[in-house]
Amino acid sequence: QLQLEESGGGWVQPGGSLRLACATFGFTSEAYAIGWFRQAPGKERKGVSCISSSDDSIYYTDSAKDRFTISRDDAKTTVTLQISSLRVGDTGVYYCAADLRALAWKLCEDSDHEGISWGQGTQVTVSS
Repeated sequence: QLQLEESGGGWVQPGGSLRLACATFGFTSEAYAIGWFRQAPGKERKGVSCISSSDDSIYYTDSAKDRFTISRDDAKTTVTLQISSLRVGDTGVYYCAADLRALAWKLCEDSDHEGISWGQGTQVTVSS
């Protein structure tokens, strides 16, 4: 069974940095995409950045192109999201997701697909 577990969230002051991790379990396919999403308070969940296992292609949504960096370990079991220069607007629950369609951009931009697996999320709070 495909499972994802996020960690690394917490409280941070504006301007600080965080490193979120998404540990994956139960993958039987070598072709998939893993992505990070943010749900701000009172808003819909939106894609931040996604990475594909097949070619390591990386996709950033427009709002994440400057302060977010996605990466994966050599064992391909953990995907991290480094966030720098955090802003109050970055506050929210960060989820990771897995998509066997295996296209990074597709996961980030079309996350309503029924075949996508989600983690439970990790809270990030940016405030002074």
